[in-house]
Amino acid sequence: MQKLPVIIAQGGVSPAGRTSGFYGYRRLIFDNLSAMHKQQTIKALANLSDTSKGKSEAELLSETLIRQITPDVFDYSNIYSHKAVTVDANTAINIKQKIDNKNWKITKNSDNSYKISSTKEQNIMLPSSYSLLVHGAGMLPSGFSPELFYPARNHPRNLAMTVYAISDAIASSGFSVDELRTLVSPTQIGVYAGTAMSAMEYSGFGGMLQARLKSKRVTAKQCPLGFAEMPADFINAYVFGSLGKTSCNLGACASLLYNLEHAISDIQTGKVRIAIVGNSEAPIVPEIIEGYAAMKALTTADDLRNLDNLSVADTVNWTKSCRPFANNAGFTIAESAQYFILMDDELALQTGADILASTAGVFINADGYKKSISSPGAGNYITAAKATGLLRAIVGEKSLQNNSFIQMHGTGTPQNRVTESHIFDEIAKAFTINNWQATAVKNYLGHSIGTAAGDQIMATLGIWQDGIIPGITNTKDIADDVSQTRLNFLLEHTSINHKITDSALINAKGFGGNNATAALLSPYFTHDLLANKHGAKAINSWKKKREKIVQNQQRHNENCLNGSFKPIYRFGEQVLDHNDVSLESDKLTINSYNLQESLNIKNPYS
Repeated sequence: MQKLPVIIAQGGVSPAGRTSGFYGYRRLIFDNLSAMHKQQTIKALANLSDTSKGKSEAELLSETLIRQITPDVFDYSNIYSHKAVTVDANTAINIKQKIDNKNWKITKNSDNSYKISSTKEQNIMLPSSYSLLVHGAGMLPSGFSPELFYPARNHPRNLAMTVYAISDAIASSGFSVDELRTLVSPTQIGVYAGTAMSAMEYSGFGGMLQARLKSKRVTAKQCPLGFAEMPADFINAYVFGSLGKTSCNLGACASLLYNLEHAISDIQTGKVRIAIVGNSEAPIVPEIIEGYAAMKALTTADDLRNLDNLSVADTVNWTKSCRPFANNAGFTIAESAQYFILMDDELALQTGADILASTAGVFINADGYKKSISSPGAGNYITAAKATGLLRAIVGEKSLQNNSFIQMHGTGTPQNRVTESHIFDEIAKAFTINNWQATAVKNYLGHSIGTAAGDQIMATLGIWQDGIIPGITNTKDIADDVSQTRLNFLLEHTSINHKITDSALINAKGFGGNNATAALLSPYFTHDLLANKHGAKAINSWKKKREKIVQNQQRHNENCLNGSFKPIYRFGEQVLDHNDVSLESDKLTINSYNLQESLNIKNPYS
């Protein structure tokens, strides 16, 4: 029987707050929580930053999820720009610094300033400003700055989010870094992570491209730290110290599922036994917002006024900007970092690891020929249908029909509402599914581009913990062009019997024809599956070992609630060089990692 990849931990930070402990999920369904869970969720939010402490419950809640962009992020009404103007020949001005330009005649003044005059008519750029059309985003909780939790050294925001998020995931696993590393050979650990948009703020690629235009110099960090695979590199070099496989697979808005697919494949084939999967996106910068707005992909202030019949003088409610499957106008951009730790089922049972769910498979397909590179196509029919077929084969037809649900991509765009609803309505018809429950968490969190599927998985694991599916509460009425003959779009928080809800689909659609659908199995179904596979003795042994893991998880939970959590960042520690490597004709040895790799490799083509 094939190895089953199981999710043993999750960690991260999103507009809903911290991922571990199900705090991020519980922020989505806050009104339906018990008094105890409400108190814990508020306490976890309050301890994300010093500036959050002492705030009221209402203040903390208002500073999460989608909301109007605040001045501490940037002033959307005063974006720095330049305006091209033309000056006549012989126009002269005085400046304090000398410049080099062959089209200027430069004369030094007596006060050591310079007089410059143009030798011919020419264009120059003068400082200017403009206002963005988009004023809202799914931002991390106000006051939370991941770079303040460790010596960040001008790291781009997505990398600081990565350090925080993967540290949260590791701590929530109940294992330490060193314990995880010693469970298997160092080369049996894989890291599959990246960022679809790269690091486009000033400390990354954005600064590299802007520096000279802003009369600054390009730094030595902006280019390397901007690379899309840098989240995986940071995990390897400064958190996990991994010598195993490293991978960054990009598929636009489906990127996290692309990474998950590679991790699942490597676990199933035995290439790795522990996999770290995730993405980190920090796209809330003016240039990226303007780029998506130019595509007519984002909801603008005017769009919301039109949707809500408001006048120019009326205040726009940005918390309601994303409306999946309603009459809508575009998506709302967001930032998020989500990381998951996976093991093969045998290792999970041997070590007592917690089992939050299992990943049956991910299917990826392109759209074929397209007219518009950004429009949806045929590929998502393939991915969604095959993932549904896989679930039917595993959980059975009756369970699929009655005890499964869909985490829709649900961006809030007119194209998405038409195409994605038609895909799953047709699949429901083909598989004889009626009243198929569907939700979309971008309703709360916005669209975090390459991390979006991670937000969906985070919410799904929470559903299997608490039994409440977050409703699409921004959507009051389903649009007329949405297919819903066999789909049940949940517009309110909905309680389910999560212990018999065996499976879920995670759907992702990306620009360029990047489609992916993941099939997830609940922890309860996974437990039964592993009991049948490994026997009662193995399960009883696992339960006993898990007691220690649960204690460690509770300790991390307490640290989250009292604000004492510290990310893992091992800069300059245990650095390997050529002196640590020993090579012989038949083996490679790295003693400090207890690694010995055989070089007697068989010819696979003989």
